[in-house]
Order: sequence, then structure tokens, then C-alpha cells
Amino acid sequence: MDRTPLDYPAIRRRLEGQHGPLYWRSLEQLADEPAFAEFVEAEFPGIAPVMDRRRFLQLMGASMAMAGLAGCEQAPEHGVPYVVQPEKVIPGKTRWYATAVPFAGYAQPVLGRTHVGRPTKLEGNPEHPASGGAATAFTQAAILQLYDPDRSQAPRYQGRSTTWDAFQRVAFERAAQWDASNGRGLHLLMGASSSPTLQRQLTALLERWPEARPYRFEPWAGDAYVAAERATGQVLETHYRFERAEWVLSFDHDWLGAGAKELPQTRAWSERKRHAARGEGEARLLVVESLSTVTGAKAAERRRVEPAELRAYVQALAATLGEGEAPLLLDEAQRWIEAVSEQLQERRGRCLITAGEFAPLDVQAAVHWLNQRLGNVGQTVEYTEAVTWLDAGGQRLAGLPELASAIDRGEVETLVMLDCNPVHTAPGSLHFDRALQQVPLRIHAGLYYDETAAHSHWHLSMSHALDGWCDLRAADGSVCLAQPLVQTFYSSRSPSEILALLQGELSPDAHTQVRQTWRQLDDSAWREALELGFIRDSAYEPVAVTIQPPRWDTPESAGDGFTAVFRPDPSVWDGRFANLGWLQELPKPISKLTWDNVIGISPMLSEQRGIANGDRLQVTIDGVYVEGPAWVMPGQADDTLSLFGGYGRERAGRVGDGLGYNVAPLRTAAQPWMRRGAQLTRLEGQVQLASTQPHHVLHGKELIRRLPREEAYREVPPKPELPSLYPPQTRGDTAWGMVIDLDQCIGCNACVVACQAENNIPVVGKEQVRMGREMHWLRVDHYYGGDPREPTSAFQPVPCMHCEQAPCEVGCPVNATVHGPDGLNEQIYNRCIGTRTCSSYCPYKVRRFNWYNLSADDPPALQAQRNPNVTVRGRGVMEKCTYCVQRISEARITARIEDREIVDGEVKTACQQTCPTQAIVFGNLRDPDAKVNDERHTRRHYALLEELNTRPKTTYLGLVEEASVLPGLATPLPVEPKGESDG
Repeated sequence: MDRTPLDYPAIRRRLEGQHGPLYWRSLEQLADEPAFAEFVEAEFPGIAPVMDRRRFLQLMGASMAMAGLAGCEQAPEHGVPYVVQPEKVIPGKTRWYATAVPFAGYAQPVLGRTHVGRPTKLEGNPEHPASGGAATAFTQAAILQLYDPDRSQAPRYQGRSTTWDAFQRVAFERAAQWDASNGRGLHLLMGASSSPTLQRQLTALLERWPEARPYRFEPWAGDAYVAAERATGQVLETHYRFERAEWVLSFDHDWLGAGAKELPQTRAWSERKRHAARGEGEARLLVVESLSTVTGAKAAERRRVEPAELRAYVQALAATLGEGEAPLLLDEAQRWIEAVSEQLQERRGRCLITAGEFAPLDVQAAVHWLNQRLGNVGQTVEYTEAVTWLDAGGQRLAGLPELASAIDRGEVETLVMLDCNPVHTAPGSLHFDRALQQVPLRIHAGLYYDETAAHSHWHLSMSHALDGWCDLRAADGSVCLAQPLVQTFYSSRSPSEILALLQGELSPDAHTQVRQTWRQLDDSAWREALELGFIRDSAYEPVAVTIQPPRWDTPESAGDGFTAVFRPDPSVWDGRFANLGWLQELPKPISKLTWDNVIGISPMLSEQRGIANGDRLQVTIDGVYVEGPAWVMPGQADDTLSLFGGYGRERAGRVGDGLGYNVAPLRTAAQPWMRRGAQLTRLEGQVQLASTQPHHVLHGKELIRRLPREEAYREVPPKPELPSLYPPQTRGDTAWGMVIDLDQCIGCNACVVACQAENNIPVVGKEQVRMGREMHWLRVDHYYGGDPREPTSAFQPVPCMHCEQAPCEVGCPVNATVHGPDGLNEQIYNRCIGTRTCSSYCPYKVRRFNWYNLSADDPPALQAQRNPNVTVRGRGVMEKCTYCVQRISEARITARIEDREIVDGEVKTACQQTCPTQAIVFGNLRDPDAKVNDERHTRRHYALLEELNTRPKTTYLGLVEEASVLPGLATPLPVEPKGESDG
């Protein structure tokens, strides 16, 4: 769509004249812009410019495994099948291995699926309490990173390939020097780690060389440990027990959003909500924040504040509990705080207050005290030893600013940087790239030859967690054992092997290092731990704490300008996932943007400055600036700018290079999360952004159902079937169906990546996404409701509906889409001739057409990464969600061999399996005891576009609405939405 400033008066007129609910997907839709209507009406946008060959090859690398599948050697161009079948390898039979992948230092417990020795998919480990079988989008994409052809494949010296023997000679020489000097001049910088083996090795190194200095730098770890130490006097891990908390009040804390602890926290809250649905207590979430977040979107009540106002809200709450004086707040805000405080005090020990890791330190520390005052410590919040360690060998790991200072003083002679990329991610005020040039010997070890590697003398290629051995602690503190799913692809070493090389070991072995750490386990216990993927009863025990009363810092003067808030990107984080096409093309939960980061502005600022989506903006603070495209964020504070990390990469790889802008120049060591006094300038020109938010817009009477809690679970009689001209379908004993709980869905997109990994779905690239041609079989629509400044939100996953009376089946001229005997709407690829009639007939817009053949002419080596049980589609073929028919077939074969029926829960679709909140339930609709039928007779249950009488087998459970804390101040949506909705 062309640049057109939004017509905000038209938006206001429409809102004022609206009777009943109004759901909308974008501000352009709300303004009823002609360009938006034209885009939506174009069922198949015009043929895009021909994709150049270079970008075509880049996207092939983004969506599939690319090379190096033959151990440590280069893979042959043409694979050669084995002549003698290896023992215990049965073609077509999958094997599963328990392992783990790291994220920001924390283990993500998984099961790895292999086909004939080739890893093809990751699932959550159902035995591990932090996973329960679910997984996040980041975890799902780890399998793609394993096969990334741009991963570092061998050591380099000054940019040229070399050997490990060459580095070992240098390490021996340096070790002798460090022995003589007690390690003086040796400094080690590491990313966050929870590995007991690495901690043991680093401790041994520091004991051998006591004058060596260790450092830790995790770009977006936040200040949670510092705040806990300020409040308790100890460096502790804070464990929120959301499953026990009936009321949760969060201050600037997106704990349902992307992060290292996303999965256990999300699972715990979803469990709390299930208890509340059964009448076992409550589950109410209140959020005070500046930016639009997933947590705010799922809140029963959300208050939008400027970042400078956050401290006053916490101070006012503390005052209601007898600590300090209340600051000056607006009367309505003060009454809201008092009402919330009253409710929390009535639920002592059953409520919880949280503050985000990027919130001001005094706010975070004060929240610890508030929980103690409300009797929550030991109930809904517990403390243990830090999971990602901050000390080794009796030394506290210092931070990046301390390392930069040591470099300036000339104390650093050798700098070893392990699994981190500070040249790209360090705050700009440190000028770390220039500081590095002062170090005589720079050694970098990482998965990629990245920006930091390019500034180093030595780069050491690091093994992926899925092809090497290591141990890690999960968010709950339990020890996970990561075993390789496949032989190491490249000439690489694990982090433990690299540390051992530095200490002069000739042939270090990661398995031996990990086994030595856990030598107290006998062979039987060790084998059990490997089979489980973790060591039982290895989590840290809770510790008792005494929390100090709040000490408030002096607020920073407001000054002129805007407040710039910095956050990690929800799809590529700090840039470590920038080369993974699955994640680049994954729509971000709130904005639905792909392939870019943006500068988020509020609707009010957009109206005042005449800024449209995609306009080039310049944000300047103290003479330093970055430039990026604008994006209007409904619900964002008026005078706040949101900037996201993870982009502006120069050495990410062929997929991630040159995308977006780098936010690092605006961040400082003292203020890495937020800065005031930002100036905003609109520049000439526009950036063409690819957002899926305006794609596949539906028109119906009740797209989103929202009911008050007292009405939601009331049972109603089944609705009679409407008359139809369709011939009746033969009804057998099986009719597969799905129910999706919108109240549980958080829009995290884990299901989208799981579907992509399971079903060999290609990446198409930014240009094609802009044309509305993304290939995802499952999309998650984000609906807004009400005023753009204070909107409500709802997320709705939309797979194929598998309609009983499917219009697509009538429309296909070659009978390529047909109704199967077990109720599935089946797509027969070799019949399809690409007329796209079926998609035109589909009112749900869930069918995808292959405009290009991204999988053409792949050598056999590339095919190893794909799921062999799913057909790879070619150009000119229509495809869609199949309810993971390959999994249904596998279960049917197993049941037939065992002479039994398929039991409920035996078949799990990829989206259902990975969903952190278990919002998706799949099963046999003909089985009255199946879980998929549990709430089909309540008022929450409804079908999308039910008035069309397509009788979909994918149906929904509506949102549950809570009453406002202060009735009259919030405007809840009507109980039963009626009439036309443009959602």
C-alpha cells in the first residue's frame, strides 16, 4: 500500500458512531482507507517482480539444511546410500533423544526427532517440569540453526582458515606464559551460562591462574540479579509461581512474551487459568506498562503509563501498605491503586506482584518488598541460588563496562570471548569495536564468524548444542544433559573443549568433561539421566530471605523530548537468530511485522506529526542517532518511542545481513534499557515493510467471542444444524477435529514455527510477504478492540477449518481437494493444476499457493533435514494445513499392529504439541469422552463464520472477561457481540 497519513478524524467518527463491538486488525482498516480495501479484495495480488537469483538462493538457505551433513567433512554434492543397513536403524521409524538447547544461558529441555540418523524436529521434553512437552518458537528454530550453512565451519586466523593444531600451539605457548605470571593479562568474556561443567572448568582455570579475570555479558539479561541483591543482600534467582497466584499485578514486565523463562511462566499461568475455569480460585492479571506487549494484551486490565510514571505507581502502592508517602497521582489513578491494593490484601499469599528486568532498579527492588509485605514469599514467589552463575574460582564475574575500563588501562593482553558478540550488541557508549583494537591478542569462539570474530585475531568454530555435549540448568534450576543428535558437522569444538584447550589439554572431549562433573552418578543413574534428559532432584532448594524496605532513587529530570525504550526483538532476540529464515519470516506477536525492526510510535504522535507506517525516522540522543522505519503501535504511551535490537547485522549470514537498523549506538552502559531526551525527525522517503496484519482479513458476525466469567462456562443445548444443499457426508467412527481456546492463546507463534518445521514449509522472503504470499499453513491473527490509544487485544490461531461442507471441495475443477473418510479436508498435490479456485472459495483464507519452486533441484544432502513423511510441494500447487495427517497415519498404523483403537491424546498435531499454554486440543469428535469435546456445550464455544454453514471441525472457545477493578473507569466489551464486525 502507498504512503497515506492515517485519517484519525475518520477513525474517531467511526468509533463514536459504533454500536456494539468493533474489532480491527490495523489502523488502515479502522480508517476504512481505499488502499486497504483494494489490498484485501485482491484475492491474489498481481504477479510480483521476478525474484533475483541471489535472493532466491539466500531464501533456500533460510528454509532448509544446507551442507555439511557428513560428520566433520564437507558433504558430497550427491549423497550415496549405504549398502549395508546400520544395525538398529529402521527406515521410516523415528528415534527420539532427550537433550537441551541453551537460550541466554538457560536450558530449554527438548526431545530431538531423527530419521535414519538425521535430526528433523525438536519437541518439548514432556518429562521435564519446565517444559511439559511444549516448546517456544526459539527452541523450535534451533533445528534450523543446526543446519545453517553459514555457521562457522573451521578455525580462522586473521580471517583465513586454519587448523586446531595451529591454535593449540599458540595455546601451549600462552599457557606457559600464564603459568609464569599467574595469568596476569588473561581476561575471559562469556555469555550467560548455567553449565556446571563450564563453571567447574573456569574455577580450575582461575585457581591455576589467579590473576586472570572473568567477565559476563548477556545483552538483554536485564537487572533482575542486581535488583534481587539490592533487596535481599544476595544474588538470587526469583521464581514466580504463577500457578498459585490468583491475582497478578505486573509493572512493565512482559513475562508472557519472548524470553529465557517464557515457557515455564506461560505454562504456570495457563494452569492457573484452567483451575479458575473449574471454579478453583481466580486468575486475574493486571498490567501497568508503556509499550504494547503480549502480557498487556492478555491482561484483564491494562493501564498505559509513560515510563517516568511507573515509579510513582509502585510508590503509591507501597504507601497503601504502610511504607512511605504516596506521590501525586491523578485522582483516578490513585483510586485505582487503592482498589487494587485492597484486593491484593484480601488475597495475602495468593497474589503476586512482578516487575520487569528492564524496569528501574529501585522499582524492581521495591516489588520484592511488596511481595514480602503481602505474605507472598514462599507462596507465589520463591528464591534460590542464581541459575546462571555469576562467580567462579572465588571471583565475581564483572561486566562489560569493567572490561572496557581494563582495556583502556592497558591491563588486557589476551582477551578470550566465548559465545558472545559484544562488537554488535555492546552499548554504543563503550565503543567496544575500537577498544578491542588495543588488545594484543584477541580470541573469539562462537557459532558464527560474526562481527566480533571479524575484529579478532583468532576465531574458533563452536559446536551447536545439538551436535555436541554439554550440561545446563533450566529455569527451575534442574540440570539438563545435552547430548548430540548427530555427529559434529564441521571442524568445531564445544565450549568446554575450548576452555580445556586453553589450559593445555591435548585432546579434550566434551563428553568426558561433562561426565567428570557428574562422576558421583553411577553408570545406571547416568544412563537414566541421559534417557530423561535431566538429573532428577537437581534443582536448587528455596532459600529464606529478609527483604529490605524500598530505597527510592532520585528520578532523572524529564527534560525535553521523548523517552526511548529499548527492547530485544521478539523474533531474533539480540541478533543471534538473525540468520534463521523461519524466525525472520515469523510475524511478531503484536505488530505482525516480518524481516525488519522498526521505531514504534503512539497513535497520538502519528497524528500530531503526520507520520505513516514505513516513514523514515531519525532518533537522536546527545548527538548520536539511528535511523529506521516508523510503525504506529496502538496502546503505546504517547511520548514514548520503542526501539528493538537484533538487527543491523553485518556478519549474521546470507539471510540476516543488511536487515533493519542497529539500536546499540543509542544505548549506554549506564542506561541500556531506556533514555530520555530523545529527538524525533521525519526524513524523506519510506521503507517498504512486510507486515501480515492486513492479510487474510475476514468479514463475519462474530469473529471474536468475549463473555463475562459468570456467563462463559454456562452450558447451552447444542445448536440444530442449518438446512443445506450439500449432500450429506458419510459419518464413520472417526471425525478429527480441533478446539482452540482463545482465552489461553497468547499469540506467541510457537505453533507457527512448529508447523513450519513439521511440514517442510518454505521461507518466501520479504518481497513475497509484502505481496501477501507467505506460506504459513497456520496464522495467528491479532485483533484490536476499541480506541487505538487504549485498545483491547485478542489472538486467534487460524489453521484450515476442515469444513464438513467445504466450499473449496466444490470449487476445485480437478477434484484435488476432497473429503476424507475420517473427516479431513484432503489436498491431493499431484492432481492440483494451480487454478487457485479453492482458495477463492475458502472464506477463511487458509490456503497457500506456491508461486515459486523454492525446493527445486535440491541435492540429496538438503533433503535430509526435511520431514520424510511430508511431501515437498512444487511450483503451481496449492497447500494447506492437513491436521498433521502423517501423525494420524502413524498412530493408525501403530494401533492396527497392536490390535486396538487409537486412544484419546495419542495423536497430537505439531501446533498442539508445542503450544506453551496448551490452548489447542485435537481429537476424535465422535468420541464423547475425548478432551476435544469438553467445553463444546458451553457458551464459550463457537465456530468462525458460523453463519456460512460450512460446519468447520476447527472451532473456538471465546475470551473470558473480568469485571473492572473500578467499575465505570474501564469500558468492557459487550457481553454478546452482535452485528457486522470488520475484524
